[in-house]
Amino acid sequence: MTRDDAALLQNTPLFGSMPVEAVQRLAVRAVPRSFGRGEVIFREEDPGDTLCVVVSGLVKVYRSSPDGDEMLLVTLRPSQVFGELPMIDGGLRSASAAAVEASTLLTVSRTALLEALSSSSELADGLLRSLGSMVRRLTDQAADLVFLDLHGRVAKLLLSLSQERGISEAGGWTLDLHLTQTDLANMVGGSRQSVNQVLNSFERLGYLDLDGRRIVILKPELLQELAD
Repeated sequence: MTRDDAALLQNTPLFGSMPVEAVQRLAVRAVPRSFGRGEVIFREEDPGDTLCVVVSGLVKVYRSSPDGDEMLLVTLRPSQVFGELPMIDGGLRSASAAAVEASTLLTVSRTALLEALSSSSELADGLLRSLGSMVRRLTDQAADLVFLDLHGRVAKLLLSLSQERGISEAGGWTLDLHLTQTDLANMVGGSRQSVNQVLNSFERLGYLDLDGRRIVILKPELLQELAD
């Protein structure tokens, strides 16, 4: 599997700028792991001894309250990387991760990553960029909770998802989310019922069409006004 693993690592923003030989050496030490739908990959406060790359499927990263409520931080698709923070500070996991659908990951140990870092300035730059993107995303989420109402936060989330994974069709942008309305609510800091009401109001206004977990965005410019 080494050749495929090396190609996968080379296709990620984190490892993509490294010399091919260095990626191949790292791939030899990478370990594939499979998870069923809903299976927890790691939990908050677990030891952070591996970095993960999504090979197939869909993964969510989230925080949990003592009462069991979740705040969904991000969803990840193939070639995306997560679990970087403990690689830097050697600390525990700051969030939990679980498979939204059956998923395969490639895991790289902290030891292997640190050895690669010692000889690759490209990897160091990639890791800094990855952490910078994480900080920017979390800063944006915190600002949205303060400055946008729920309608604005839902509108901004839908536009973001359409840019990441939407399919452009004649009638607009189509999203097949693989996410429940509870997941969407956790991403915007609202309840499932309140997000359902917002989505239904958008549909009545003609901004979008709802079909289960499939959403067709008909008027992105009007959603953008709410997101701004």
